[in-house]
Amino acid sequence: MNDTFKKLIGDNHNFIFLGEAGSGKSEISINFAMLLAKIGDKPVHYFDMDMTKPLFRSRDVIQELESAGIIFHHEEQFMDAPTLVGGVNLLLRDETCYAVMDVGGDYIGARSIGGYAPRINKGNTIVYYVLNAYRPWSDDIEHIDETLGKILGVSHIELGRVHMVNNPNNGLTTTEKEFLDGNQKMADMVNPYITVDFACVREDLYDQVKDQAGVPVLPIHLYLTYPWLLDYQSQGEAPVPGRG
Repeated sequence: MNDTFKKLIGDNHNFIFLGEAGSGKSEISINFAMLLAKIGDKPVHYFDMDMTKPLFRSRDVIQELESAGIIFHHEEQFMDAPTLVGGVNLLLRDETCYAVMDVGGDYIGARSIGGYAPRINKGNTIVYYVLNAYRPWSDDIEHIDETLGKILGVSHIELGRVHMVNNPNNGLTTTEKEFLDGNQKMADMVNPYITVDFACVREDLYDQVKDQAGVPVLPIHLYLTYPWLLDYQSQGEAPVPGRG
């Protein structure tokens, strides 16, 4: 797993995660930062830039991230007032550390990084766009193109900087078959235009699917699963999609 991950990141030191709310980008960016911390060759800085939702935010697991040695950056919000997180430009320039940015969902949240585009569009930065075949904005290539186009338009990020991440997640009850079906559906849609860098799967399914996906697979620990969500599903209610 470590060798696969090191090959994915290459010589890059900045990693920006974009996608619609509910695509799973916060969960993935948290796990990504944790993997960087395990490499241990550079300090890891994590920026919670999400200003678009009150729940399923990476700041909800600050303690877990800081316990792993990750330096966490965010600003508290009052109601829905926008906030700016300090230190972004400085650390994006710093090649002696890793910077991971979790950017708010859709084109509204993506406005928060427009001012950093000149630095993001330079070398040593990967912009990951998270796709989820089980969400309405990713269920066909037209929706993907429309949503991505809006996000890139307000963030000023160059299309050539974007790498795709496949997260076929249908909630806490996602099965092996749902992962494989969603993974194949997304590959069929986007591979004619751009390749998928890696797919993500809940960690307990990793060994079952890692050799069947056709792309590298990262196991995802569900940090953003609240106790009330688990209680809701334990009572036999309909599956609730995981968010992030």
